[in-house]
Amino acid sequence: MEPSCKKAYVSVNLDVDEQGVICPRLIRWPNGRIFPIERLKHKCRAASSKVSGGGIRYTIVVHGKETFLFQEGNKWFVEAKVEQPCYQRAKRHTS
Repeated sequence: MEPSCKKAYVSVNLDVDEQGVICPRLIRWPNGRIFPIERLKHKCRAASSKVSGGGIRYTIVVHGKETFLFQEGNKWFVEAKVEQPCYQRAKRHTS
């Protein structure tokens, strides 16, 4: 079963070159955690398949894993996994 996701707005540090091309460099969560973007693999216009919304979708690598970062107008978001309480994750056995 795939974990459910929510749209999580994040701060993004980025570079803009002389042609106006945007290259995101790191993601900063509201709690202060920082995730450097190791690699930008692809950029295209697309909708999120897991949460509502879309815009420019950046396929990026963070901690060796491929994920998506979306630029929705002037805002940025990621598809964040929703943590379920332990009692919902554990299988209950009934007799």
